[in-house]
Amino acid sequence: MEKSSLSKLSPVELRHLIRNGGFSGQTSGLAAGFTQANLVILPRSLAYDFLLFAQRNPKPCPILEVSDSGSRKLQHFAQDIDLANDFPKYRIYRDGKLTAEVTSVEKYWRNDFVSFIIGCSFSFEAELLAAGIEVRQISLGVNVPMYNTNIELQPAGKFHGQMVVSMRPIPEAQVVTAVKVTAAMPRVHGAPIQIGHPSEIGIHDLAHPDYGDPVPIKPGEVPVFWPCGVTPQNVIMQVKPAFVITHAPGHMLVTDVKNTSLKYE
Repeated sequence: MEKSSLSKLSPVELRHLIRNGGFSGQTSGLAAGFTQANLVILPRSLAYDFLLFAQRNPKPCPILEVSDSGSRKLQHFAQDIDLANDFPKYRIYRDGKLTAEVTSVEKYWRNDFVSFIIGCSFSFEAELLAAGIEVRQISLGVNVPMYNTNIELQPAGKFHGQMVVSMRPIPEAQVVTAVKVTAAMPRVHGAPIQIGHPSEIGIHDLAHPDYGDPVPIKPGEVPVFWPCGVTPQNVIMQVKPAFVITHAPGHMLVTDVKNTSLKYE
């Protein structure tokens, strides 16, 4: 299905398409106005440590909802949902190593799994567009560039590591507006963590992101960096738990909740 047709689908229609194998691409720009979310699925034995880790690091890991143990459903952010099939792509990590990227995790499902639904910066992109700010990866039809940083996170239990950020080029004259728009949405990462000086957070080559696709930065623009929900994947690769499922970067869950309901007025 063409991206222009995909963009007209409601969240539930898009989830059904994904569930039935009809779409496995990245979701930036789809279901505009509806909250998108990252995913971490852990065995119950690790769930408390991860919950505490997320609570201590709310900018990169803003938890929107936590499932019941063993459940593939949600209570608040979507009703007609199957967490094992409704993300376009999943990643399987064993002992901290990425071992598979799949479109369904039904065959991996266990009764002790707890799913963490984490806010995603794709959710504030519609608000940036409404403010007259171009979102470059949407214009180009690619994934957002994401980078590992040297920003240390607050540890909790087994979990520790460094933050991952997403980057969007913003015209200098619009940076203040971009900060205000995103700061009003802390449940989907909120305000930028760094503006204009990537080397200060350990990023030395914007042309080669650690996740996603590179995008050009035009004259008069500055790179602006937001905390990113791929952070748990970076942490997992360092901590090396026996088995974890995440979404593939950029391949999000589209929920039924409007972005406006997450805003601070």
